Amino acid sequence: MTAPRTYSPRTADLSCDLLVVGGGVFGLWIARHAALKGLDAILIEKDRVGSGASGGLLGALIPHLPERWDAKKRFQFEALTSLPGLVRPIEEETGLDCGYRRCGRLMPLWKESFADIAAKQTAAARQNWKTPETGFAWDIVERPPREGWPAADAMPLGLVIDTLAARIDPRSYLAALRRSIESRVRIIEGEAFATCADGVVETSGGKRIMAGRTVLSAGYETFPILGQLLGGDAASYGRPVKGQAALLAAELDDDLPLVFHDGTYVIVHDGGRVAVGSTSEQRFDAPFSTDAALDEVLDKARRLCPAIADAPVIEHWAGLRPRAVGRNPMIGVLPDHPEIIVATGGFKITFGIAHKMAECVIDLATGGTPELPESFRLDSHLKDRS
Repeated sequence: MTAPRTYSPRTADLSCDLLVVGGGVFGLWIARHAALKGLDAILIEKDRVGSGASGGLLGALIPHLPERWDAKKRFQFEALTSLPGLVRPIEEETGLDCGYRRCGRLMPLWKESFADIAAKQTAAARQNWKTPETGFAWDIVERPPREGWPAADAMPLGLVIDTLAARIDPRSYLAALRRSIESRVRIIEGEAFATCADGVVETSGGKRIMAGRTVLSAGYETFPILGQLLGGDAASYGRPVKGQAALLAAELDDDLPLVFHDGTYVIVHDGGRVAVGSTSEQRFDAPFSTDAALDEVLDKARRLCPAIADAPVIEHWAGLRPRAVGRNPMIGVLPDHPEIIVATGGFKITFGIAHKMAECVIDLATGGTPELPESFRLDSHLKDRS
């Protein structure tokens, strides 16, 4: 890999070892790991930190199915199991609660074919999740741990209990991450990436930032930047996918497992709040407005969990998540631009693995060779594009 261009504070308005473009959960973790490594970092965000897809409502930390084990699933498993040990120090440093809980997940079995598959997955989890050592299991039971959660008629063949799944409060998590870096990372809000040449990034507001390395972690807005730098249409690198969710007020036990059924999540958070979602819309006219698609999800959730049948909606949310062309996170050094690293495309799994992906990004930025699943590597995505 070609060494990045050297720089001097005298040659630009701003100067840093690492410029992070994008203030979502991925960008914040990259900035945190940079600071912990002793790098001088600047983070720019076009709006305000946490205002994009990361600032949603769900906060589901869900493992992939335990069967057909591969490097991607192993990476995610290691990330999900290590996250609590990284959240606790942030909470201690900042005095802020991230709303993390290893709550587990319940998945009703309503078709014979699903029950047969689940039985095979139980054995796969025992082997791949190392259940005897870790305690994380994928088990089939006849009844839920709490009566009515979910409804009996939703689970005629019992249900799966996944004890690895967890939840985190997205906005509390982002607020804590931000506070953890504020004294060590310069945060500039209201500035987006505009152009880059010879290691100098110009922002939408006309600022010039000289950076040893620049990381593009601006979610779906990274894709048009790739089109600008590499050529081609933004959609050939990835697309935004719309998601809609709602927050309900309901006084429920905050240790209830999250429920997932037929694409719908019901997640109990602290403070008498329940998150419901979400849609995955490839086509949309109003990216940041909710509509009848969310109403359908709410109806399903209320039937699934009668305890929220009459719970009032206190917030609606819609946003755009980045889905790279290869359907997996996209991480790597940009061809012909050795000073630029791409870090985006995680879609639904980003929240649970952002911290581990960020470690890989910092490894790249400091000349290392991180252990990434092949499907996460930028060159793999670029092959899919071709």
